[in-house]
Formats: sequence, structure tokens, C-alpha cells
Amino acid sequence: MIPGNLYIIATPIGNLGDITFRAIETLKSVDLVLCEDTRVAKRLLDHFKIERTTESYHQHSSLKKTGHIADLLREGKNLALVSDAGTPGISDPGNKLIESLISIFGNDLKVVPVPGPSAVAAALSICGFPSDRFVFVGFPPAKNKRKKFFEGAMGYSFTTVFYESTHRIIRTLEEIGSFEPDKLRRVVVCRELTKQFETIYRGTVAEAANILKKGIIKGEFVFVIEGRLTGN
Repeated sequence: MIPGNLYIIATPIGNLGDITFRAIETLKSVDLVLCEDTRVAKRLLDHFKIERTTESYHQHSSLKKTGHIADLLREGKNLALVSDAGTPGISDPGNKLIESLISIFGNDLKVVPVPGPSAVAAALSICGFPSDRFVFVGFPPAKNKRKKFFEGAMGYSFTTVFYESTHRIIRTLEEIGSFEPDKLRRVVVCRELTKQFETIYRGTVAEAANILKKGIIKGEFVFVIEGRLTGN
């Protein structure tokens, strides 16, 4: 028996108006919505008057949960996967689920992307740096191996993007500055993209740090770093 479809649906990263018509129609059509946090998903579904059952699937979900999802697909159920915000599979366990299900069903499983908001793409679109080639490196480690992470991030000759939390934003800028010999290297720091208090900081690492220290350091951040300058 051919299994049901798995839809990978991008949801807003802040502004609910960014959801696509296709995403809404797909969420209305599926039998079940898999989500990182059922409370977050319910707020989204309620806003668009979508009445669907939700189940959690997150980074701590067990193999038993994957097996349960596989059973639903075997029954012909069509499932949607959403993250708390943005595109599933980008810094969340979405790809882990897809890999597991592909190992079970092979090419019989139809995995359908329903594209939309992504903080990485949004930040790249406004950075002003070359983006025909870039690397996304996720979140820096919270504690160990941060030096190695930033040495790598600052070593690319093309644009580099990563996420950071409110609590480590200033520390991150200071650490980046300590590894960068070229003081003209530019960064764009995006705070609360698409939300009410969206703010974009531009300048050298030192300039961005000075501006941030004088403002409100709250929310979610996306860093975009200019490619390593020639000769450094």
C-alpha cells in the first residue's frame, strides 16, 4: 500500500501575514499536524480558523514516536510537519524525521515541500552582501567549542549566516571581533525579523556591538557576516 503524503510546511517567523495561501489550504486538507510545540501550532491554526488535530514532534521525540508516525502514513493518512516558526528542517529535527521515514518507505513516500518564510533567506535578502554563494552554520555552541565555531565562521571567503540567542548576543560579537584581523569586515545583525520591533544593525563588528549595547537586547537574532576579505 502506498503511504500517505508528508507535507513540510513553512510558517511565519513573526508576521502572520507572511503565511502562504498554499500553506493554509494544505493545513486544512491534512489529517494531522506534527509540530514542535502543540501550543504554538494551535495559536497559528486558531488564527486562520483551521481545525486540525496536532501531535508533538521535536528534538527529544523517541523512535517510538517515529514508528507511530510511520503507522499513520501506512494507514494512508496525509500529515503536515511544521516548526514553531519558519521552514522545518532548518535548525530543527525535521530532517531527522524525513530521513527516518525515507529509510522505512523509500521512494514510496511522497515528501512535499510547501515553501515560505525562512529567517536565513530573509536576512540574506537585505544584507547587501553577495549571496550567490553562502553558508549557513546554525547556532553557535552555548559553551564548549565556541572558539572553533567562530574561527570557522569567520574563515569563509563567502557570506556566512548563523543564529544567536538574546543571552549571548554581545558575547558573540566580542568573540567574533577577537578573531577578525580586518577591522573593516562588515556584519548585518537582524533582530526580530518580520515582527513589530524588527531592527537591522549594520557596520563593522565593533560598530554593531556598540549600537547593540546602547539599545534593547531582546528577541531572536540572525547574523550575516561578509566574506573574508582578500589577503586576510
